[in-house]
Amino acid sequence: MDKTAENLVKETCKWLEKIKNLDYEIKEEYKNIKSNIEAYIKDAEHFLNKKMYIEAFESVVWAWAWIEISEYLGIAKIKR
Repeated sequence: MDKTAENLVKETCKWLEKIKNLDYEIKEEYKNIKSNIEAYIKDAEHFLNKKMYIEAFESVVWAWAWIEISEYLGIAKIKR
């Protein structure tokens, strides 16, 4: 594995762990957003297993984006 791949795996795993331990709540009427977040998390894990490191990193970034955008719009609350 080259250095770029190592860094992608390291960062993806770091952010996957953080997102899995993140305590957040999304309003019930927006449960489809929570489904999207969960799908991106599963995609990231799938791509890691397939050694598709760019796609894995992109997926975890999208999961985070959905959470942060939802919080910004008042749809989600992150418990800090």
